[in-house]
Amino acid sequence: MIKKIKQFYKKKILKIKNNFQIIRKNIEKENNITKYLHYVVFIFISIFKYFKVEIFSVIILSIITFYISVSLYSKKYIYSSIEEIPYNDVALVLGTSKYLKNGKLNMYFKFRMDAAYELYKYKKIKFILVSGDNRNIYYNEPQQMREYLINLGVSKEDIFLDFAGFRTRDSIIRANKVFSLTNFTIVSQPFHNERAILIAKEQNINVIAYNANNVRKIYRIKQFPREFASRVLMFVDILMDKPPRFYGDSINIKGKNN
Repeated sequence: MIKKIKQFYKKKILKIKNNFQIIRKNIEKENNITKYLHYVVFIFISIFKYFKVEIFSVIILSIITFYISVSLYSKKYIYSSIEEIPYNDVALVLGTSKYLKNGKLNMYFKFRMDAAYELYKYKKIKFILVSGDNRNIYYNEPQQMREYLINLGVSKEDIFLDFAGFRTRDSIIRANKVFSLTNFTIVSQPFHNERAILIAKEQNINVIAYNANNVRKIYRIKQFPREFASRVLMFVDILMDKPPRFYGDSINIKGKNN
């Protein structure tokens, strides 16, 4: 088996060498700059022509490894059991739109609200901070979240709103810097919690997360490319130490123990 693999690659390398000799002969009268450009183009074309399967395999393996590494790091801080999750005064619920483009209820939204209410009902938290996008007067995620939670049975006095949670990183950092929280419980779907935990830990914020129910598998598959891109952007933000879009005045969540 190993011999066959070696022979397979030897043939590829021999083809590249032969092609290189042909290119070299054809451009021998050209100036050095032109020769250099031809060689660079030749190298790139040869690599993609003869090793495209290997290149795509490495790319796919790297994507999977990168994605899983975030999940493995965050796993020990995430809970799915209401009995096992430790107590925190405040739950930070990460925002999403209540409705889909077709007008139907967004199940990501519903399940996050249900999970937050479950923590509240079983006294695993005292207060709920809802953080989301309020880009204009016609789009207000925190207000939608607040109304839904009140209808479930959460006291309106126990709900606080962050209107500048435009991104997950903004929500996490603002919970710490604006709302002065150093310990809190994040609420979202598993894939989102994994990323949120890493963002918080990099900021030295002591957090845990509670998993809301996930959506149907077909929607999770569609979500993967977007979540992978979000994880790449997360690392870029960490390297750049990107701040939230807004900070604003400090807001005190009464009764919190931090």
